[in-house]
Amino acid sequence: MTNSKAWDLILSHAEFAYNMAPRKTIALSPFKIVYGVEPLSPLDLIPRPLDEKLSVEASKWVEEIKRLHEQLKLKIEKSNASYQA
Repeated sequence: MTNSKAWDLILSHAEFAYNMAPRKTIALSPFKIVYGVEPLSPLDLIPRPLDEKLSVEASKWVEEIKRLHEQLKLKIEKSNASYQA
C-alpha cells in the first residue's frame, strides 16, 4: 500500500482474513467455531431478523455447534498435554 496512513481502509479485510485462517491446534477457523460455517464474504455473517421462528433445523444446528465445541475442547486439552510433556 502506498499510503501508510490508510491502514483503516484495509483493517476489516485483514480481520476477516485472519478469522478465516484455520488454527494449528484445532485445524478450524474462528468463523467455523463460532458460526458453524466458513463464510465466503462478510455478508454471510449478517444476523437474521429476530422475528423469525426457530425451526427444527435451527435446533439441530445448535446441537451440531455444541458437539463441535466439545470436540475442540478435547483437541485443545490434548494439544496442551502434548506441549507440557
